[in-house]
Amino acid sequence: MNAEPARASSLPAVDALHNALHAIDLAHRYAPGRGLSRIEFTIRSPGVAAITGPNGSGKSTLLRIIAGLLRPSQGRLQFVRAGRETAPLARRGHVGFTSPELTFYPELTAEENLRFVGDALGLPDAAAATRTALERTGLAARARDRAGALSSGLRQRLRLAFALLHRPHVLLLDEPGSHLDDDGRRMLEGVVTDHAREGLVVIATNDERESSWAAQRIALTAASRPALAGPAR
Repeated sequence: MNAEPARASSLPAVDALHNALHAIDLAHRYAPGRGLSRIEFTIRSPGVAAITGPNGSGKSTLLRIIAGLLRPSQGRLQFVRAGRETAPLARRGHVGFTSPELTFYPELTAEENLRFVGDALGLPDAAAATRTALERTGLAARARDRAGALSSGLRQRLRLAFALLHRPHVLLLDEPGSHLDDDGRRMLEGVVTDHAREGLVVIATNDERESSWAAQRIALTAASRPALAGPAR
């Protein structure tokens, strides 16, 4: 995947079967000197992209903008699916997003939490989708454990299962390796590798083990300085 400058005048050519993200003069400010500095990039599926940068550089902010959860204060983020731009609200059905802030109902089991979400999303078979997500993240044996009783590493697996539940085209993972042991990291790498064969995975991380999976790296800097986008080295 090669980084290319995005232009507002036209969309770069995109395979009708694939997804693409185009950041055009994109920035977001929470306060002076805080937020996401101006950046432009193009990412196409299939593959993996890593967003890196120091704390406060806007990694999580950029993921939230891509997911359609946050409106940027400057510029645009175009989400192109099957050759057509998708509006922020509509793109949520195509995106699986998880972050360290994601919490669950502690009194419900892991299975019940995912089933609740699947029903809310209107999945045709939420029970089957839940089983598949639990199996894929190595949680099948803990399906009936209360979410509040799970260790931090198992809750991180459950966050990943949440992102995979509706079989999204694009996975957005914010610090996905947090609290995972070696077995959990192998599971995570397998999920990312499998998804990237046909879909797109975007990872916000400063862990070189995770960023090494990416063919493209978006390197953010402090909010008062320009950001860079380019191929991973």
